[in-house]
Amino acid sequence: MTESPLMPEQQGQIVAVAMDMARDGRTADLVEFLDHGFPLDQQDPAGNTLVMLAAYHGHLDTVTTLVDRGADVDRRNDRDQSPVAGAMFKGEDEVVKVLVAAGADLDAGSPTARATAQLFGQQHLIDGEDRP
Repeated sequence: MTESPLMPEQQGQIVAVAMDMARDGRTADLVEFLDHGFPLDQQDPAGNTLVMLAAYHGHLDTVTTLVDRGADVDRRNDRDQSPVAGAMFKGEDEVVKVLVAAGADLDAGSPTARATAQLFGQQHLIDGEDRP
């Protein structure tokens, strides 16, 4: 295996830039990173992935693109939070629908997406209905 020519600090900076792209919904820029070999399921120091940050911040196009590229929709962060529960908590209904359609585990993490849906009266999102 070839060793990376980047220093650990530089690698950390690249991860931070990519995570900011996901957080900000800069899909085209993020796709360019991915096309040049950035790992789809890379985690930041807090265990967040690109799909976690895009979902939590409600960036539907970014989430859809990441899901279409095969992102792990169930990878939880270091606080045991899942992307679908984060999107549910933030009221990002369309993002939740994309993650559910991609097979997100509604019982993973703490709190689970099911518990979050119940708490916020959003059960219809995980039951596949359009309206409560």
